[in-house]
Amino acid sequence: MDISAALPTFVITLREGVEAALVVGIVLACLQKSGKSYLNTWVYLGILAGLVGSVLTGFLLNWTLNWVTVSNATFEPIIEPLLKSGLCLTAIVMLSWMLIWMTQQARSLKSEIEGSLISALQKNGKSAGWGVFMLILIAVLREGFETVLFIFTNLQQGTAGSVGAIAGLIGATGIGFGLFKFGVRINIRRFFQVMGIFLLLIVSGLVVSVCKNLDAAAFAWEQMAISPTNLCFAQDSCLLGPQLWDTSRVLSDHHFPGLLFKALLGYRDHIYLGQAVAYGTFLFSVGTLYLRSLQPQAVAPTPSKTTAL
Repeated sequence: MDISAALPTFVITLREGVEAALVVGIVLACLQKSGKSYLNTWVYLGILAGLVGSVLTGFLLNWTLNWVTVSNATFEPIIEPLLKSGLCLTAIVMLSWMLIWMTQQARSLKSEIEGSLISALQKNGKSAGWGVFMLILIAVLREGFETVLFIFTNLQQGTAGSVGAIAGLIGATGIGFGLFKFGVRINIRRFFQVMGIFLLLIVSGLVVSVCKNLDAAAFAWEQMAISPTNLCFAQDSCLLGPQLWDTSRVLSDHHFPGLLFKALLGYRDHIYLGQAVAYGTFLFSVGTLYLRSLQPQAVAPTPSKTTAL
């Protein structure tokens, strides 16, 4: 197994896992501070339920893909790339939105979690426990769903994807314990900035995969069509236009270090014009939004009080 193939899933799982670990750590710290540590059990149950829910989501996606493919074997060459394109697009939208939204909300994350927790603790008996449970469940399940969805957009990783996810989860757990249990000082802001850059590049690589899958679906449709549809308008590809380069003999994306560049930067040894345009457009537009979200928000000046003469 090439470790390079596991890196994207590792980065995604590590970042998403640390986000969930921050929520868990803040909740546990607040419970201890308020003298209600007896509700910690509900926190652990929420973590367990979130992880189980994420795994079940993965099995459900796998079963759905297999069922759709088997039940439509004749059109498998069209359906499979279209399904992969749909999963990739969903992952691109969710990961991009979470990247920008989380960066913008990072400054108020602690206060928002504490506010939700206070509302839950105002209830009596098991109602307070269920409130804590749901708060943790939603946080873990949200991050877990995004990770599972990304893994399914990279089915070709095989075992590498699972190894990367497990390593990322272990790393996120270690960071969470280091921060809240042992008081280790980590620049969380810098951590998310660096992980955000990697995430942006990885998601940009998914844009290239979407283009490839759509082109494969269009080519399969053209081959299976009873009468010519003239869907393909390029010679080198069906929808992507002319090929810009072929570096497979110099730097193959199936072997190190090309596989590493493919995993983290979206590199491909075969690139067509449509893929290059889509990659550049996405990277520029979403990258600009992300960099803007890193800028400190301007605080409106407080009007000075004047005394009437």
